[in-house]
Amino acid sequence: MRALSFALAVVAGLLLAVPAAALAAEQIEPNAGSWKTWMISSGHDFRVPPPPGDADAKAEIAELKDLTNKRDPATKDVIAYWDVGPPSYRWQQLALDEALRNNLNWQWAIRNFALMHVAIYDAMIAAWDSKYAYNRKRPSEIDASLATVVPNPRSPSYPAEHAVTAGAAAAVLSYLFPDRASFFAAKAEEAGRSRVLAGVQYPSDASAGLELGRKVAALVIARGKADGSDAKWTGSVPTGSDKWTGTNPILPQMANWKTWVLTSPSELRSPPPPAYNSPDKAAELAEIKNFERTPKTNSAAFFWEYAVGGLRGHQYWADQIGRLVLEYRVDADPPLAARAYALQNITAIDAGIACWDGKYTYWAIRPFQLDHDVKPLFPTPNHPSYPAAHGCLSTAEADILGYLFPRDAAALDALAGEAAESRVWAGIHYRSDIVAGRALGHAVANKVIARARLDGSQ
Repeated sequence: MRALSFALAVVAGLLLAVPAAALAAEQIEPNAGSWKTWMISSGHDFRVPPPPGDADAKAEIAELKDLTNKRDPATKDVIAYWDVGPPSYRWQQLALDEALRNNLNWQWAIRNFALMHVAIYDAMIAAWDSKYAYNRKRPSEIDASLATVVPNPRSPSYPAEHAVTAGAAAAVLSYLFPDRASFFAAKAEEAGRSRVLAGVQYPSDASAGLELGRKVAALVIARGKADGSDAKWTGSVPTGSDKWTGTNPILPQMANWKTWVLTSPSELRSPPPPAYNSPDKAAELAEIKNFERTPKTNSAAFFWEYAVGGLRGHQYWADQIGRLVLEYRVDADPPLAARAYALQNITAIDAGIACWDGKYTYWAIRPFQLDHDVKPLFPTPNHPSYPAAHGCLSTAEADILGYLFPRDAAALDALAGEAAESRVWAGIHYRSDIVAGRALGHAVANKVIARARLDGSQ
C-alpha cells in the first residue's frame, strides 16, 4: 500500500497544482531509520560517526568544483548509469548477470538474491538513521555555485545511499562469487564515486557509505555461511508404487535450508497428495491425457518453461518489480525500494524452501512415471511432482508484488495463475500439484506480508 499511496500523493500534488518548491521540500522517508530490520539490531545501532566539520566540507566542495571540469562523456555516462532507478536496481541486474554467467539453478540464485537485498535494505535503514541524525546538507545547498549533473535528492547527504547500497551488495556478491571480488569492489567504488562526480554528495559521504554497507554485509554473510546451503545430501531415493522414480534429484537438501520468515521449512507443509491408486488420482490422470492442446496452450507452456523457466522465471518477476518501482515512482525513495526488493526475494526463497520440503517429504510420482500413456510436452524437471514449484513460486511472487503495488495485483495474480496452469497443459503436473502449490505460495506470501505490515514503514 505504501507504493500506491506514494504514487497517488504525487498525482494529487500535480492535480492540485502544489507549488514545486513545496514538493521539493518534502523529505524522503525521515522515519525510515527506525524501520524494522532483518539482520542488524536496528538502524540506530549502526549509526556512522559524525561527518567532517565545516573546514573539511569546504575543502571537499573545492574538490567537487574541480571535478566539474573533468566531466567528459565517459564520466557523464557513468553518472547516468548509476542514476537509473533506485540504488538497488543496478545491483539486482549485476547479481542476475552473475548468476546467469555461472549457470546457477534458480534455487541457488534466489537464495543469493535474498542475502544481497537483505544486506542492502538493512544498510539503507542504518544509512537513513544517520542521515536524519546529522542532517548534512547537500554540497550545492552550501555553495550554490557548484553545478550538479542530477537534481539533489530530497534527503540529507551523509552517508551516500548509492555507496551504502554498493558496499553492502558488493561484499555479499564477493562472498558468493569470490573469483569476481575485484570486479564487484571496483563497481562499488564506481557507484559511490558517481554521486560525487555528479556533485550531489561529498567524497566523505561516499566513503562512509561504503564502509557502512560492508559492515552490515558482514552479518548477512555470516548468516549465509550458516544457512545450511553447504550441506550435502546423503539420503537415498525411496521406493514404492507412489514414489518418484528418477535419479540424482535436484537439491533435496534445500528442504532443510534456513528460512527467513517461516519458523521452519515444514511450518506450512502441504497436506499429503491423493493416493496414487485413488479415484482422485485417476481423475487427475484423465484430465492430463484428455486435455486438448492448442497452439495457445503450447505457447504458454513453452513460455513458462523455456522463456521464463528456472532462473529466467525469477528474472521475469524481478523485471516486474523493476518496472513497477519506476511506474509507482518509488525509484525516488531508496529505503522503500530497498524494502520492496528485500520482501520480494525473501518471499521467493522461503516459498522455494517450503515447496522443496513438500517435494522431498512425499516424493510424489510424476504423471509420466505413473502412466506411460502421459506424453509431456517437454522433459519433466528432475524432482518429485508435489507440490508444483511454478504454482508455489509464481503465486508467492505475484502476491508479494501485489501487496507492494496493489493497482497491479489482479494482473500479477493472473500471470501466476497461467504459470501454474501451464504445467497441467504441458502434462508434467497433476491438478492437485497445482492446487497445493498455489495454496502454499499464498500462505508463504501472507506470512511475509504480515511481517511487512508491522515493519514501521506504513
